Amino acid sequence: MKAVLAAAAISLLVSLLGTPLYIRFLVKRAYGQFIRDDGPTSHHTKRGTPTMGGAVIIGASLLAYVVAHLVTRQPPTVSAVLVLFLMSGLGFIGFLDDFTKIRQQRSLGLRAVPKLVGQSVVSILFAVLVLRFPNHQFRTPASTQVSFIRDTRLDLAFAGGALGVVLFVIWAYLMIAATSNGVNLTDGLDGLATGASTLVFAAYVLIGTWQSNQSCQNLSSDSLSSTAMKCYEVRDPRDLAVVAACVMGACIGFLWWNASPAKIFMGDTGSLALGGALAGLAITSRTEMLLLIIGGLFVLITLSVIIQVGSFKLTGKRVFRMAPLQHHFELLGWDEVTIVIRFWIIAGLFVALGLGIFYAEWVVGL
Repeated sequence: MKAVLAAAAISLLVSLLGTPLYIRFLVKRAYGQFIRDDGPTSHHTKRGTPTMGGAVIIGASLLAYVVAHLVTRQPPTVSAVLVLFLMSGLGFIGFLDDFTKIRQQRSLGLRAVPKLVGQSVVSILFAVLVLRFPNHQFRTPASTQVSFIRDTRLDLAFAGGALGVVLFVIWAYLMIAATSNGVNLTDGLDGLATGASTLVFAAYVLIGTWQSNQSCQNLSSDSLSSTAMKCYEVRDPRDLAVVAACVMGACIGFLWWNASPAKIFMGDTGSLALGGALAGLAITSRTEMLLLIIGGLFVLITLSVIIQVGSFKLTGKRVFRMAPLQHHFELLGWDEVTIVIRFWIIAGLFVALGLGIFYAEWVVGL
């Protein structure tokens, strides 16, 4: 538990104190956000606000993870390192995208193909590696079974051999793409994505800590208690809680400067990185489908875009005044801060529901 607390505290301080220094660096080089002309007109006042702030979140998270392990003298684990790799890799792709927007002064960054290739390479490499590195109990960071609160009976390796690995890679890639895009679509108002992400990562701190306390690795092989039957087959749950604490703390520190009126935006650097970290935590903690509930706000905002595009193509009519969903309420006249706070409340309710289901499954075996 010391590592979890140390990670959260260190990342928070680094992000809180490091962000204003990074802002000065970006302002000095005129690395400001380019605002789309087809968005809400109120956003035009944000033109030139420093962006690529996600680099602070990534840097603070990585530094906190290393320092926390040095302080507690605990070695890093494969599961945690792979999640951090996924986060950093996607963050780097987002950084290139943000930098292209700034350099060419346009709302579109990298071309579709290079961006897709970059995201695919990082995601596929993660998906392949996460099925390797078994520990002494032959448990790998992830499994080919689709998980909800723990692994289900639906095994993507039902066909066996290489085909099972390919199916898992496709499944993991879809999860990573959906989650990173969900966070990216949510990042449209000051502090919205950062605050919502903080709540979701806080949930994974609790999940990882609970799984660690109820881990099958902590029970004797001849234990026949009801608790043993409910134990979690997760390889490195405590270290996954440390990773979640690192990112949570970094988001809190960054939110101080990202809250309205934002002094800095996270950009694709942050949104892709946070989405990747969430997907990685869900895959390695065997809570893949539970993420749909815990991250329910991201799901709602993504669905609003899908509904809007689908409706317009099929009927020529729009369901919302503008998508993603937060901009619909902006055009209805809601104040930006009001939207953000109410969406945070919704995000918190989804997190509470997800944690409730997670705990109820252990208590009564849902």
